[in-house]
Amino acid sequence: MSYDEMLTAAKKAVSLAARLSNEVRKSLLVTDVWNKSDESPVTVADYGSQAVVSLVLERELQKEPVSLVAEEDSGELRKVANENVLARITELVKDTLDTDESYAASPLSSDDVLNAIDRGKSEGGPHGRHWILDPIGGTRGFIRGEQYAIGLALLVEGKVVLGVMACPKLPLASTNGNTLKSTTENVGCLFYGAVGTGTYVQSLHVDSPPVKVEVSSVDDPAKASFFESYHTPVPIHNTIATKLGIKESPIKINSQTKYAALSRGDGEVYLRFTRKPRPESIWNHAAGYILVSEAGGKVTDAAGNPLDFSKGKYLDYKRGIVVTTEKLLPRLLKAVKESIREEEEEEQKAASLKLH
Repeated sequence: MSYDEMLTAAKKAVSLAARLSNEVRKSLLVTDVWNKSDESPVTVADYGSQAVVSLVLERELQKEPVSLVAEEDSGELRKVANENVLARITELVKDTLDTDESYAASPLSSDDVLNAIDRGKSEGGPHGRHWILDPIGGTRGFIRGEQYAIGLALLVEGKVVLGVMACPKLPLASTNGNTLKSTTENVGCLFYGAVGTGTYVQSLHVDSPPVKVEVSSVDDPAKASFFESYHTPVPIHNTIATKLGIKESPIKINSQTKYAALSRGDGEVYLRFTRKPRPESIWNHAAGYILVSEAGGKVTDAAGNPLDFSKGKYLDYKRGIVVTTEKLLPRLLKAVKESIREEEEEEQKAASLKLH
């Protein structure tokens, strides 16, 4: 099967999942949200989105088995021990699929939904084909009515070869950063790209021709703007920005939407460092990686190495993740290297003072 056929299936799956998430967001119930065992939030939209993508891929790609690496599994859902929650998810999934003529009136049980969710238990790896799904990226943002994304990518022999991302809250018109604060009614983007073909965006809600996008042409780092997540501030981000001469405050935005916005030039730098080293799940980066790469950008770890998605559910990378343009990458990596060295020296001094 060609990548064209797979891309078509992926766009359909992600678009329908975005439709489900929009319906949930219109009337989010208290019972639609709870915390998983790791204290991270989850919603009926997370599970419904994963079920929809799983079911659509299985139906559209009947010629080959679907291996899905995804964030959720039914184990956490079963812990809720609430039949009403599962019934609501099942109804959401069925209503969403019914909007597509090829799926309308197909029978769907709660067990079908649970099985569809559990198809996301694949471990991925360096061999074969694996779909990588982030059913609702930025769940906290979704709950607050802010930016979130649904990202789906295809891994072939350890390499990301195509990706699709729905950004239901992102305005279609790009205005270099200000788009993220826009109040325009023309909101909702579907980004997609495949190896060697570029990155495109079109409306998520109405039939519109796709537009090819490219990363920013800004070559002066002092004029660059950068994205970071709505998490506890990470000091090294500010250190790196200062070394580059960036004066503007970071654009705070949830989820892989940062990748999508950067791919069309809304900003030039996305830094993903954490206060303490921790695993990075491949579903948080796979779709964004291919979108930025095909738009002419670069995605590396702190040492300048391409991200390695072939090791299973977690990325093999060093220290942090850097997303930027080809023009800015050399100076950005230099600033990253200097900032890490300074941070390590400060930690060594602090440790030495404790000993004395």
